[in-house]
Amino acid sequence: GQVVQVTNTFLGQMQTASTCPGCHGEGRTITEKCPECAGQGVMRGEDVITIKIPAGVEEGMQLSVSGKGNAGARSGIPGDLLVLIEEKPHPDLIRDGHNVLYEQYISISDAALGTTVEVPTIDARARIKIHPGTQAGKVMRLKGKGLPDVNAYGRGDLLVTINVWIPKELTKEEKTIMEKLGSAENFKPNPGSKDKGFFDRMKEYFQ
Repeated sequence: GQVVQVTNTFLGQMQTASTCPGCHGEGRTITEKCPECAGQGVMRGEDVITIKIPAGVEEGMQLSVSGKGNAGARSGIPGDLLVLIEEKPHPDLIRDGHNVLYEQYISISDAALGTTVEVPTIDARARIKIHPGTQAGKVMRLKGKGLPDVNAYGRGDLLVTINVWIPKELTKEEKTIMEKLGSAENFKPNPGSKDKGFFDRMKEYFQ
């Protein structure tokens, strides 16, 4: 697999060894090459395999499958298959690390009177109670309803942001009802000290 060259110098003979250009260091040459593989012992092809994706993987992560890469030339050791993870967007949920975000719209009457709604989760659906007087923008946290950590270090939460749906069009009767409600004392804006502002809610979200 090596070529030794001897060079005469005024100091005497010097030997240098280099990789053989004929066998490329393998110590053998193929005189009759296969027309399919050109003497490399491998041919181009594709294979379909099934791999297990661990729970909690994120966009851009790589999974290595040992021995499922390109075959080694002339019975060499095959390489590994590198699988790049690309997430498909969920129709309702948004990923934020291990947490999952969801927007729940409720009517004005439900915000004032309270209700119970079903929200989607990673596994199934969950029911949450909307208390009377719930303000738009309130974030409700469902512990452990998010995504698991890929290293099995716990699980994230589901964060549900409550939004109040305001109708764009009203009938004459509905307008009359809304005008009556708008003149009522309890329907006039009067944020109390117990009501959390926008920045307080954002601080609660990131805790």
